[in-house]
Amino acid sequence: MSNRILLVEDEADLTLIVADTLRTQGYEVITAVDGIDGLCKFKAHGADIIIADVMMPRMDGFSMAREIRRLSPTVPLLFLTAKSTIEDVEEGFEIGANDYIKKPFELRELLVRIKALLRRYGGNRNEDVKFVIGRYVFNVTTQTLSLADKEWCLSHFEAKILEHLAANIGKTVDASELMIAVWQRDDLSNRNSLHGYIHKLRRALRHDPSISIINQRGFGYMLTLRKE
Repeated sequence: MSNRILLVEDEADLTLIVADTLRTQGYEVITAVDGIDGLCKFKAHGADIIIADVMMPRMDGFSMAREIRRLSPTVPLLFLTAKSTIEDVEEGFEIGANDYIKKPFELRELLVRIKALLRRYGGNRNEDVKFVIGRYVFNVTTQTLSLADKEWCLSHFEAKILEHLAANIGKTVDASELMIAVWQRDDLSNRNSLHGYIHKLRRALRHDPSISIINQRGFGYMLTLRKE
């Protein structure tokens, strides 16, 4: 069975080009012209991945994403956006986007990003991606941390950063690598944001004193576990 993609885009020519390209790659494609249409078609047909423009009439992509996240916390969502500020990108991720690509874009890049999201979130959707970090369980798919009978929701950026640190536990992860993975660029504003999110993660993990996130000055950050 082919993966079903819901493409929500109000530019008719772009919709035609992207949909035809995706179909030649073997995907089933459902198209929608705005956020209201996209929400209705998601409710009616579901999707393995959603590709959505941000600026659309009637209901924009951000508003649609908020509604879809109430219905499905885990369906991969990729934004197409002409907006370029870090604030706009951050808003999209905080709403629940998994990735974004800036207009104009190469179709080949879009295909690469779709395949990466489907590898990460596709397959058996009943199986969440998890890391055991000391006494915590970090659920990447639902972006939650749990300890005993308590559970905390992480923001998209906190979860993305922790995923990279947990996948390289005991190893230094380069700060530039983290920023490119999270924000697709390395600049001063992102460095300040990264430091702030690391501080939030330290607070979230403070209930297990064996866990540390060490700042390797000039290099990056390392998640460590002290052996009892």
